Amino acid sequence: MKRVFNIAKNFKEAEEWDIYQHINMKPEERIKIVKQLEDAYFGKENPDVRETRFFKCRKVVFRKT
Repeated sequence: MKRVFNIAKNFKEAEEWDIYQHINMKPEERIKIVKQLEDAYFGKENPDVRETRFFKCRKVVFRKT
């Protein structure tokens, strides 16, 4: 992803530029950014939440009350 910056004259112009950047971002770029954020926050060795939830739910034992 190419880093681009803009020096705005006021808050409204800065907000418009931000919206423009989000609109023009390709889906592949969005996915790449999400993956980078996930790796930075959770680490690269963190298992997928859907897989861990499935395995935890399999071990639940229901008791009659």
